[in-house]
Amino acid sequence: MNPKKWKPIFIENSKIPVWLSKIVPIEIEAVAFFLFVWTRGEPDSRLKQHEIIHFQQQLELLFVGQWILYGLYYLKGLVQYRDKHMAYTENPFEREAHRNESVENYLENRKRYSWLSHRE
Repeated sequence: MNPKKWKPIFIENSKIPVWLSKIVPIEIEAVAFFLFVWTRGEPDSRLKQHEIIHFQQQLELLFVGQWILYGLYYLKGLVQYRDKHMAYTENPFEREAHRNESVENYLENRKRYSWLSHRE
């Protein structure tokens, strides 16, 4: 089976995004981690696509690689911008997901490691 077609398991109405929002600089609607996506409520198509993009990024880097790189890019952003929100929004993983969360057929046409083209 083609990994590009794999989707995570969505767990709706979860408290996990609420708890995480208390310790990070943004209001989290959902969080993708391993095979699961936890959402505050029922996700709309935009949010689903955003989180599936993150899931695909994690698959490309065997999960742990994406988590490590995500953290390193975030720390780099903190040093560079001295702003938590900018460190989050300028992370290449987030840039790809935000720019393409509403692009029709993006997931079907997405090239592997597309987040690399969303670096500065």
